[in-house]
Amino acid sequence: MTDTKVWFITGASRGMGIDIARAALAAGHSVVATGRDPQRVLDAVGEHERLLAVALDVTDPAAAESAAAAAVERFGRIDVLVNNAGNFYAGYFENISDAQMRAQMETNYFGPLNVTRAILPVMRRQRSGQVITITSAAGLMGQEFCAAYAPSKFALEGWMESLRYDVEPFGISTMAVEPGFFRTELLVEGSSTIWPELVIEDYAQRTEDTIAAWSSMNGQQGGDPKKLAHALVMLSDSGELPLRFVAGADVMAGVEQNLATIQRQIDAHRELSASLAFDA
Repeated sequence: MTDTKVWFITGASRGMGIDIARAALAAGHSVVATGRDPQRVLDAVGEHERLLAVALDVTDPAAAESAAAAAVERFGRIDVLVNNAGNFYAGYFENISDAQMRAQMETNYFGPLNVTRAILPVMRRQRSGQVITITSAAGLMGQEFCAAYAPSKFALEGWMESLRYDVEPFGISTMAVEPGFFRTELLVEGSSTIWPELVIEDYAQRTEDTIAAWSSMNGQQGGDPKKLAHALVMLSDSGELPLRFVAGADVMAGVEQNLATIQRQIDAHRELSASLAFDA
C-alpha cells in the first residue's frame, strides 16, 4: 500500500465513526464516510476535498455494493475498511423479543459481513488492504444486560479470527478492536441504544435499575474516542496490524481477569479433560 490510503468507514454520521474519519483525513488519507444519510455524514465530519460521503445501510447488501463502487469510482481503490456501524439492544434475554435479537445480529454481525463481502474483491485485485472491525469488550466477555449485544460481538470476533486465514494470501490483513467504555453516543436512547420490548415481572426491578445505571453512565465514560481514532490510524499506518487491539485500561483489566478465570477453570479439571481420549 502507498503511504496515502483510501479509508472506507461505516457508521460515520455519529459517535466514533466521526472521529475515525477526521483522524484519517488529518493523517493525509482520503476517506469514504458512510451512513444512512450522507448529508448527515457531511454535517458531522465536515466538508473536505478528500472526503466522499456515501449513503449506506449496512443491512442492505445491494447498498454495500453500490457504496463500494462509488468509492472506487472516486478514488480508484479501497485500502482500509473500518466496520464501525453498530447499535446496542440492551436487556435480559427473556425481555428481548425475537425480533430485537435478530435485528441486533442483522446490524452488528451481518452488517459488517455485507460490507466486507462488497469490498474484499477490490482488495484482492489490489493484492493489499486492511479490514478493521470494531467489536467490543462484550465480544470477549459476557456481561449483564447484554444478552443480545454480546453474542453479536462474539460472532464478529470468531469471524475476524477466521477471516485472517482467508485473506492473508492476498496481502490483506485484519484487526479486531475491542473498546471498553468510550464517551460516544452508544448509550443514548433513540440513537444507538434500544431498551427491551418485553416485560416480565421477575426482571422488572432489575431492568429498571439497570436502565437507570446505564443511562447515568452516558457522558461519563472514561475513554476518549478521539484518542482511539488516532490510535487506529497509527496502527494502520504502521503496516503491521495486530490481530486484535484491546482498547482502554478498563477492558485490558477485564480481559486479563477473564483470562485468569479461564486458566483456573482449565486447571481445575485438567486431568478429567485429558482423560477423554480413546484408550490405546
